[in-house]
Amino acid sequence: MKQFLRFASSAALLAAAALTIPALLHAQGDADKTFKTNCVLCHAADGSGNTSSGKAFKVPDLRSADVQKMSDSQISDVITQGKNKMPAFGKKLKPDNIKQLVAFIRTLPTK
Repeated sequence: MKQFLRFASSAALLAAAALTIPALLHAQGDADKTFKTNCVLCHAADGSGNTSSGKAFKVPDLRSADVQKMSDSQISDVITQGKNKMPAFGKKLKPDNIKQLVAFIRTLPTK
């Protein structure tokens, strides 16, 4: 009986993972697409800001400690409301897209 319960709980965990992983990958793909569509021109694909627009506007390196130490809420606010030369994206992007972008920005230092 113990083996059956262990097997059943393992099967349940695997089933939950099988349902969760595709959703996470889809969200990551959406964030990547949103970043490429709206952010790459200034921030570059790697988040460095090493583009002609990024240099002209003196955009921060999204991989930097200064950006990464900001709270998710602070980064979300910058995306939503804009800051300095950066336009506001609050009317263009849904809150879920902005949340996914914040999560994507968190991954940039590891890429």
